[in-house]
Amino acid sequence: MAGRESFFWHKVHSLTGVIPTGFYMVQHLTLNSFALAGPDKFNGVIHFFESMPKHFLFFLKFGVIWPALIFHAVYGLFIISRSEGNYSEASMKFRENRYYTLQRWSGIFAFFFLVYHMASTSVLGQIKGAESIEYASWAERLAAPGGTYLVLLFYVLGVASCSYHFAYGIWNFCIRWGITISESAQQKTAKLSQGVFVGLTFIGILALVGFFKPILKAPEHSASNGSPVQSRPASIEK
Repeated sequence: MAGRESFFWHKVHSLTGVIPTGFYMVQHLTLNSFALAGPDKFNGVIHFFESMPKHFLFFLKFGVIWPALIFHAVYGLFIISRSEGNYSEASMKFRENRYYTLQRWSGIFAFFFLVYHMASTSVLGQIKGAESIEYASWAERLAAPGGTYLVLLFYVLGVASCSYHFAYGIWNFCIRWGITISESAQQKTAKLSQGVFVGLTFIGILALVGFFKPILKAPEHSASNGSPVQSRPASIEK
């Protein structure tokens, strides 16, 4: 499997990118958008998963989601290592070549983004408890630590990369599994994928914006001198 191309493993790779990894990403971004409703709603989502039976939660994490995600990421890097991009050639600037190139680059960025994200959420939550991934912790993490918004920018780019990778994956999945055979069907799926990309990116950014609502409402922010907030407001304290 590691030394040569495999039609079977390519199909498995395509399948795991949509089910369960893609489905998990959609529900994950949707639930994260509860941040727009405030700390109580967002923390309610965290507490719901924490209240699930441990054996069932571990089965979902380590028996379904993580194996599929790890396989998709590792085999995806293997595919990228053997791929040859050709969009830079003037005669090859077709839609499919552009999709192909962006898929590879978005996959690489998404890989490093997800390694960081999983380490700072699932792994950290197992070590320090649910408090480390609740609303107050996220608001503090994103709200310009050290005077910069690098973490926020990293998450915006990460969400966009994952959304594009999944959206293109739908288009590729339908071709690889023989669902869309004609050119017309592939064009319609391409439009659907574009809509999925825009929609998921929008939901993900809304979730990030939700962690700034208390800061935007803070008295320091609305002061007439317009000086930026230098510390986390009390309204997001637990």
